[in-house]
This record gives sequence, C-alpha cells and structure tokens, in this order.
Amino acid sequence: MTKQPEYTFMAVHAHPDDEVFGTGGTFALLAARGVRTVLVTATGGEEGEIVDPDLDEAAKQAMFPRLAEVRREELLAAAHALNISELRNLGFRDSGMAGTEANNHPDSFHRAVFHEAVRRLVAIIREMRPQVIVTYDPFGSYGHPDHIQAHRVTLAAFEAAGEARCFPELQMEAWQPAKLYYAVSSRSGMASGIKAMREQGIPGPWDNPDMNLDLMGTPDYLITTRIDVRAHNEQKIQAFRAHKTQIAPDGFMFTLPEEARQNFLGYEHFMLAHRAPASHSGDLEQDLFDGLD
Repeated sequence: MTKQPEYTFMAVHAHPDDEVFGTGGTFALLAARGVRTVLVTATGGEEGEIVDPDLDEAAKQAMFPRLAEVRREELLAAAHALNISELRNLGFRDSGMAGTEANNHPDSFHRAVFHEAVRRLVAIIREMRPQVIVTYDPFGSYGHPDHIQAHRVTLAAFEAAGEARCFPELQMEAWQPAKLYYAVSSRSGMASGIKAMREQGIPGPWDNPDMNLDLMGTPDYLITTRIDVRAHNEQKIQAFRAHKTQIAPDGFMFTLPEEARQNFLGYEHFMLAHRAPASHSGDLEQDLFDGLD
C-alpha cells in the first residue's frame, strides 16, 4: 500500500490557466517540500479567445470545436512545470464571461445542479484527503460566473466532505480538511506596483485609463497569509507559457523587467476563511500549513 503523504494541498480552479495566477508559485513551493499537490479544474475552458500568434484566423476557427482538448494538453504541460502531483476535473463546461450566451449552455458550470457539483468535489476531497484547500473569494476574484460558482461549490464541499451523513452513496470515508483559504491579491501591493509601472512607462493592462486601483485586490487587513515564492518564479513563467492559446507571448508577465517581475509574481496572498487557529496572533502566516503540526 502506498503511504499517505504527511500533507496534501488542493486548489479548486475554474479553467485551465487559472492555476498559475495566484497559486502557481505555491504549487511549486509545496511540491519542492514534498507536499502532495492536487489541482481540481471545474471546466474544460471551452470558451474564450485564442491568442496564439502562430495561428492564423482559419486555424483558430478550426481549433474552436476541440478547444477543450487543446487546453487539456496545455494544462498538463503547466502542471508538469509546477510539479503538480494530481489533476482532477469536475466535468462541467466553461460558462464564458458574465452576460454571454455561453452562460445558458445546459452543461455549463454556471448552470450546474448545485447538489451534483458539490457531490463531485466531495468525492475528490474524500479521495485525496487534503488538509488545506484553496479557492476563490466570494466575488470569484473578478466576477467570472465560473469563479463564483467554484467558490460556492468549494465552500459547501469543504464542510460536507467531513460529514458522514452527506453523500453516503459515495461509499467513501468522510474527511474534514483542516483549513480553507481564498487566493487573493493585496490591494496595496497591486496599487504600488501598478503606480511604479506607470511611472516607468512599462506597458501592461494598467495602461487602461478606466482601471480603478481603489477597487482592485483585497484590502490588506483581510489578508492572513503571504507566501514568498520568488524562488519558483521561473516555474510560474514556464506554466504561463504552456497556456499558448490563452496567454499571448507579449503578455506583461513575460515582458516585465526582472525586478518588477519578482515583485508581481514572487508573492502569493491568501485569506483564511475557515478553521482559523484559536491562537492566531494577527501576524501574516508564511505557510498554509501553519498550526497543523
């Protein structure tokens, strides 16, 4: 029998490529420490643009019907770069951005029967037995329907997995994860970084004059955990590059000067949502597994 790793970490994301933003460095860091890492992706990423400059318009149109297959291959390459141990998929369809026709597709995650979506995730939690789970905040980071649904489903599954009365038909032993986190961005860190980019004339999404820095990111007083992943930035870059159909080669993560890249990609922030240690001092955690020894 294979020995259960001492620690298992799970992140629940909506689409292929989401795993790199906010948790890519954490995946790589924990894998280097010997933690078993599990990525759960809710959809196949069937919607969205294809930004690969190596493809002409005809090639892009030919790719759309098999986009989920292509993005699955990209996900495998990104997971390899981050040394992710296990991949699982909830089996729903990408719902597209808010207000699009894809929201109405009967197989979309947005329209999923909630009980069934929770059941699928509970089965994975009971199989993998993670101590720590990460997903999005209630706004889904930026309001995408699938991100918000991932938050709702993960929140329910976190509790239901540990309750034997829930989903007995799975015939799996209940497992209660110890901690649930939301992956977030520091509002002050984003504001200072974007201000510096603008002052230095470095191009990026911050060139949009409608960008409201006061509404971006999470207020710092809500952040409980900051992970230094600078040693794993190159792995994050490799994982970003693996998602060729979604992330253009001139994306800001590739073109930032090295010092700016270290600041932007080198720290990942989290908000502890459930099972806060009673003795929490108010200082920022530097390890998602703090208090579990």
